[in-house]
Amino acid sequence: MATQSTAFHPRLLEQTPPTTKSAGHVIVDSLVAHGVERTFVVPGESFLDVLDGLHGSPIETIVCRHEGGAAYMAEADGKMNQVPGIAMVTRGPGAANAHVGLHTAWQDSTPMVLFVGLIPFGHRDREAFQEFDIKAWFDTGAKRVMVLDHPERASEIVAEAMFAAQSGRPGPVVVGLPEDIIQEQIDPTLHPSIPVATGGMTTVDSRALADALMNSSKPLFVTGGNDWSQAAADQLTQWLEKHHIPAAAEWRTQGTVPFDSPSYVGPIGYGRPRPTYDLLDETDLLIFVGTVPGDVITDGFVCRQDWNKKNFLVTIDPSLRGRSGPVSWQIVAKPDVFVRDLVEIELPYREDWKSWTERMRGEQKAFASLPSSHPHPGAARMDTLMANLVPKLPADAMVTFGAGEHTNWAHRYFPTQRYASMLSARNGSMGYSVPAAIAASLANPRRRIVTIAGDGEFLMNGQELATAAQYGATPLIIVMDNQEYGTIRTHQERHYPGRISGTQLRNPDFAVMAQAFGGFGVRADEDKDIPAALDAALKAIETDNTFALIHLVVEQRVKAY
Repeated sequence: MATQSTAFHPRLLEQTPPTTKSAGHVIVDSLVAHGVERTFVVPGESFLDVLDGLHGSPIETIVCRHEGGAAYMAEADGKMNQVPGIAMVTRGPGAANAHVGLHTAWQDSTPMVLFVGLIPFGHRDREAFQEFDIKAWFDTGAKRVMVLDHPERASEIVAEAMFAAQSGRPGPVVVGLPEDIIQEQIDPTLHPSIPVATGGMTTVDSRALADALMNSSKPLFVTGGNDWSQAAADQLTQWLEKHHIPAAAEWRTQGTVPFDSPSYVGPIGYGRPRPTYDLLDETDLLIFVGTVPGDVITDGFVCRQDWNKKNFLVTIDPSLRGRSGPVSWQIVAKPDVFVRDLVEIELPYREDWKSWTERMRGEQKAFASLPSSHPHPGAARMDTLMANLVPKLPADAMVTFGAGEHTNWAHRYFPTQRYASMLSARNGSMGYSVPAAIAASLANPRRRIVTIAGDGEFLMNGQELATAAQYGATPLIIVMDNQEYGTIRTHQERHYPGRISGTQLRNPDFAVMAQAFGGFGVRADEDKDIPAALDAALKAIETDNTFALIHLVVEQRVKAY
């Protein structure tokens, strides 16, 4: 009877769940189960079965033009979201190109998983085509490097990778996928996700922090890292404002405490304005949340090195990797749970705290006050561009940038009003601006995404504008063209004055490039061109649903501060 029934109802067999699936397809199913929404890919024959698994899956596959661009997009995705960013590249050259994004994720503490296709298992150690030693390459720059040598562990490996990327101090994980192993048929049962410990304040921690605050006349919080939620950022801001306590932002992480908060007193990092530089030594109590006082914050391990100073470090990393200077107390906690416990601490009104905060806030407001929006005679100016742009930005606008002196206009003027409204590479990596803007636009299609790129920085990954056009990303891209690598020229003038060498550039017409890639491009050579160019670019984004680029030709040696 069973045979007759099956023959009579042939679709019954089609409706029966498969008893096996390929390991590559199970990897995709596992990523879906972990909440991954998109993956950034440069395809290769080494992981075709995973690509096949992505076909028809809920995960959006973003095909990029270079592995460095794909890795940067995944890293930016990990900064914005509660799930690690995912990139997929092929063996050898592909893995080498992706390394730049991995280093960014390592130094920026960003949760990210890089899947790398590998040669077939049987070809290993024979110098096969594009063979390389994945552990030798990545072991010192990733939290874990795993290779799927046993197909039945496919889902387990994904769960372990996602866990490792998020646990402790977040960071990148590399997973190698041998070409033949991922084609093997296995049991499709998925490994459950692994819970990530978040730590928290003990009663002893809470008492120690409260006592330290009460004994301080000039306390200062410093927020940083990529491990926050908007809810925690809001709670912290409310608590700081209630108690009239100031907060500064780690270099290139502005927005955790909003730009217009009466408690926000500016960024701390390379090229910082003088008031926040002085803060490090003037404050009698520093509380770092989500970060530690490392090289950049301490200006090369110089500031805040007196061991009599009081520093409270709030980080889930018990090893305090990257820390310099005194440690008065460590609280092992992720920012969210620390803030959850912090808001339970009630403190009395302190007039000295209010005066201290208002003084620093006044200096920050003066520093961030917009210059005149009226154009000046002569060459285009970034000051004029920012003065015209900022009033047109919605409250949830986001800025991305890479590395260079052009970034200081964003540090100074861009109104970061929420967590993850500034995406950048704290390892100083160039080429980050455009890929990060694309990832941000795809993840937040209703937000205004602005990227500020230098001319040298833009050309390192400007080809990803093709990716923006293909997937409908709509950032506003401002290319500040001063025909040089400005930061290096500044160092050169300091150490080898008058001897310009290796820093000067001859550039294409970036507006024409944008048009060639399928977007809107406009060039502003003179300051008077800026208002009309900006209006035209914003109109193109809003009416044509495209990206827009403004090529701003500026004078050399003009700085934000």
